[in-house]
Amino acid sequence: MRVLVTRPEPDASRTAALLEARGHRAVVDPVLSLDLIPAERPAGEFAAVAVTSATAVRAAQSNVDLDPLRRLPLYAVGGRTAEAAREAGFAIVHDASGDAAALARLLSATLPPGSRVLHLAGEDRARDLGPLLVAAKIEVEVLVLYRMLAAERLGPAAAALAAGGLDAALHYSARSAAAFVRLAEREGLADAVKKLRHFSLSTAVAAPLVVLGVQAEIAAEPNEAGLLTLLGR
Repeated sequence: MRVLVTRPEPDASRTAALLEARGHRAVVDPVLSLDLIPAERPAGEFAAVAVTSATAVRAAQSNVDLDPLRRLPLYAVGGRTAEAAREAGFAIVHDASGDAAALARLLSATLPPGSRVLHLAGEDRARDLGPLLVAAKIEVEVLVLYRMLAAERLGPAAAALAAGGLDAALHYSARSAAAFVRLAEREGLADAVKKLRHFSLSTAVAAPLVVLGVQAEIAAEPNEAGLLTLLGR
């Protein structure tokens, strides 16, 4: 299957390698790029660090002195984020294996009331942890480290769509799905996009595709393994 990958680098190339290993052909065309935001770690003590994306971990390595934080337990939203945290030097990493709600449940179950958590995050977040932890009386301080900038036009995807050279597209975030739809419509490729099979990490991620008139197939679990499983169906 010829599959379009629009997620940002370096994750796009990593996903492409996974697709190639499974016998698919990947066309990589990121529609978002990382822009670091100058940040300073908030003062005071924290009981733990929370991370809802591997991108936040990478941004933190370039943006913040992580040494005081590496001694703290880190709570990751899923396996890929947990892996990135370990690669960044965090020794105690807990994997929620789900979404922000699952991460909040894990934090609530393991931290005592009155705990303070530092959430390493991007400027745009699908869901904030703070409101999810009010009942547990856990305070969340958000440290914004980056923003994602949308591309001005499609790259290799444009020619591939125009020539009918794609069978499917993978969608990892609502922001990238919306950017892809917007660019495709601007370049007169909406009809070509509608002919593809679309595989989405969640119903929220698929929302911009639904507006276009596309019915995306949703992963059983909100992770890359669940998304790639759909390709075999």
